[in-house]
Amino acid sequence: MLPTLDLTAADADGQAFETALREAAHQHGFFYLVGHGIAPAQIDGVLRLAREFFGLPDAEKARISQLDSPAFRGYSRLGGELTNGLVDWREQIDIGPDRPVVDGAHGYWNLQGPNLWPQRPTGFREAFEAWIAAVSEVGVRLLRHWSASLGAPAGYFDDAFADRPATLLKVVRYPGSDDRDQGVGAHKDSGVLTLLLVEPDSEGLQVETLDGTWVDVPPKPGAFIVNIGELLEVATGGYLRATRHRVRAPRPGTDRVSIPFFLNPALDATIPIIELPPELAALSRGVEADPDNPIFSTHGENAWKSRVRAHPDVAQRHHGITPLGPASAY
Repeated sequence: MLPTLDLTAADADGQAFETALREAAHQHGFFYLVGHGIAPAQIDGVLRLAREFFGLPDAEKARISQLDSPAFRGYSRLGGELTNGLVDWREQIDIGPDRPVVDGAHGYWNLQGPNLWPQRPTGFREAFEAWIAAVSEVGVRLLRHWSASLGAPAGYFDDAFADRPATLLKVVRYPGSDDRDQGVGAHKDSGVLTLLLVEPDSEGLQVETLDGTWVDVPPKPGAFIVNIGELLEVATGGYLRATRHRVRAPRPGTDRVSIPFFLNPALDATIPIIELPPELAALSRGVEADPDNPIFSTHGENAWKSRVRAHPDVAQRHHGITPLGPASAY
């Protein structure tokens, strides 16, 4: 069972909270977060709007098809995404910061651009823009506590997020299936940290433990499921290590709705390396060296790697890229 951390405890005893935060990320890479301050009504509202969107006819959802977005924004149909070269059985909307396209963009700068917002249900854009603002604040608070827990100033990472942070929100539905197992395949998140909201009673999320065992991570009412990404692994020399996770396709007759938020710095930001205290540095495991999944210190390189692999149809259509395999450089 993953640990549960209460963010309100940071106000009463910051040092104790930071120690628990550091140990949860070091030992598990995942934990539950309560006491985050986001109202239940706001949580219920975004989950309801997600349900309403996914209940629309396919033709309506396809009006914001990601195939029309060079910045990899908008709606991906069932089977429209890959992990490790295999089809993920989910539909989703990808939402990032609304910014102008970069003239003459190359590589990861192609990820900057406008969103494709659905016209229905009413209020979708306003609700999710407010949601992004709320969860961003929670993520930055956690990051500042992490910095302090690792012997750095609380604001150690602030500069990387000060100008044009490249956050990403997904609104996801996994339908039940009797002939598919992969909702989304085993992977690590490419950014800094992820805050995941899951509809109550959903099933499917699994996390890989240090001994290679996969364990179920059910939702807790009102709690986020939090995990660290590859950039925090880089920043800590592997003391904090991003953990592989996956979602199994739900049982027939059921489905799963989730809303993961990825807190990421600017596309061109290079994550600063923390000089750990000796007692923590001695426990660092080093950044994982996986030739099929190179980890870069610049966020945009990590994000570009992830998006091109996941959506080769978009990469080919808009950028002339045909992914050659998991270890390819784009």
